[in-house]
Amino acid sequence: MAGVLFRNCAAVVMDDGSGMRVLRDVDLLTEGPQIKAIGPDLGAQDLPPGTLIREATGWFVYPGLINTHHHFFQTFVRNRADLDWTKLSVIEWLDLIYPIFSRLSEDCFYHSSLTAMAELIKHGCTTAMDHQYCFPRHAGKALIDRQFEAAELLGMRFHAGRGGNTLPKSEGSTIPDAMLESTDEFIADCQRVIETYHDPDPFSMRQVVVAPCQPVNCYKDTLVQSVALARDKGVILHTHLGEGESPVMAQRTGMRTVDYCEEIGLVGPDTFYAHCWELTPDELARLAASGTGVSHCPEPVYLVGEEVTDIPAMSALGVRIGLGADGAASNDNSNLMHCIHSAYMLQCLVAASRQHPVPPPSEFLSYATTGGASLLGRSDIGRLAPGMAADLFAIDTRRMEYVGTRHDPSSLIPKVGIGRPTDLTMINGKIVWEGGSFARVDETTLFESAETALMTLTT
Repeated sequence: MAGVLFRNCAAVVMDDGSGMRVLRDVDLLTEGPQIKAIGPDLGAQDLPPGTLIREATGWFVYPGLINTHHHFFQTFVRNRADLDWTKLSVIEWLDLIYPIFSRLSEDCFYHSSLTAMAELIKHGCTTAMDHQYCFPRHAGKALIDRQFEAAELLGMRFHAGRGGNTLPKSEGSTIPDAMLESTDEFIADCQRVIETYHDPDPFSMRQVVVAPCQPVNCYKDTLVQSVALARDKGVILHTHLGEGESPVMAQRTGMRTVDYCEEIGLVGPDTFYAHCWELTPDELARLAASGTGVSHCPEPVYLVGEEVTDIPAMSALGVRIGLGADGAASNDNSNLMHCIHSAYMLQCLVAASRQHPVPPPSEFLSYATTGGASLLGRSDIGRLAPGMAADLFAIDTRRMEYVGTRHDPSSLIPKVGIGRPTDLTMINGKIVWEGGSFARVDETTLFESAETALMTLTT
C-alpha cells in the first residue's frame, strides 16, 4: 500500500507512548492511513510502488492537532461590532445573538462547517469535535448529516457532538422556543446519527458524541437519557459546565453543577466538559478521581473577560485536559494552533497568583494532541509513532521568524507562536493541504459559496 516519504525532516516531534521527544534529521514514512516508520535513511529501503516523496529539509513535523470543542455554525457571526461583548451585558448579548442563530438555514450550517474546518486544517488541526447544539425548527434534522458531508469533502477526521436544548426560556433557560427540542426528539436523533455514522474502528474518520448543550438549559431527564444512550452505544459524552452557571443551578436544584452531574452519572472516563473555569479545588479533584476530562478553551477569556482557567491545578491533580477553539461568538477564529500559544501565555500572565507552577510549554502542545485524543476516547491518533494514524502537519522553519527558535521544536508553538498556515497537513495518510492550497477542493469556489450562504442572514 503506497504512502508518502518525508525525507530529511529537520525534526519530528514523536511519541511512542513514553512521552514526547524530538528526533532530528530523520525520515518519516506513511503507508495507507498509518505511519510505517520514523528513522534515518528510510528512502534507502525498497519503497512500495507509488510512494510519494516530499523533500522535508528544514521541516518540523508535528502530530496533527485535535480540537475538542467548537461551534462551527458561529463562524457566520464573526467580527460584528453590534455583537461586541465589551459593549453588552451577557443577557443583552444573548438577546441579540440567539435570534440570529435561529435564522440559520441548513445551507448555512453546511457552509459554516466548511468555513471552520478549512481554517482548522490550514493551521494543523486534523481531528475536530464540533458541539452542534443549534437546531432551529425550520432548518430540519439533517444538520449533523451536512457536517459529515463537509468533513468528507475536505478530508477531515470529524467527531460530531450532537447537542441540543430542551428547557424553555419560560422555565429559566436562555434558549428561544424556536431552537428548542423535546427530550424525545433529541434522543431519537442522537440514536439516528450514531447508527448512521459512528465508526468505532481504528483510523475511523466519523464518530458521534452525545452532547446535550448544558445542564442549565436542559431538563434533567434529557441528561439522564443522554447518559443511558451513550453508555448503551459506547460513545463519548460531552457538555458545557463550570462557565458561571453553578449559582443558577444551585438556586434551581440545590446543587452546584458538578454535584448535579455526579448524581445523574454524567461523569467518568467517557465524559468531558467544556470550560470549567469556575470549579472549586474540591470539584477539580473529583473530576480527576472520576476520570472526567476538560476541554480548555483559552481564547474566549480575551472577549468574555472571565477568570483564567486554573490549568496548573488541573494538571497537578491529574485531570485529563484537551484544547478547544470554541465558537466564533466568543473566539473569532478557528485556529487551534493559536489557542496553544494563548493557553500557555495566559497561564504565564496569572502564574504569580496560582498555587501550582505553569506546566512546561511542551505540555500545552500535548493538550492539543495526546490530551485531545484521550478526551475523544481515541488511542490511534494524537501521536507520531509507527502504527499510529498518519495525521500530521509540517512547518518549513527556514524563515526569518524562526531564527533563534529552532533548538526546541516542542516549545515553538506554545512559546513563540506560528503566524502562518502550515506548509502541509496530512489526515489519515492523505495530504489535504499543501503549499497554500487544498488538495480536494478549490478554495475560491468554497469561499464564494459560503459568502452567498452568509448573505441570507443579512437580507
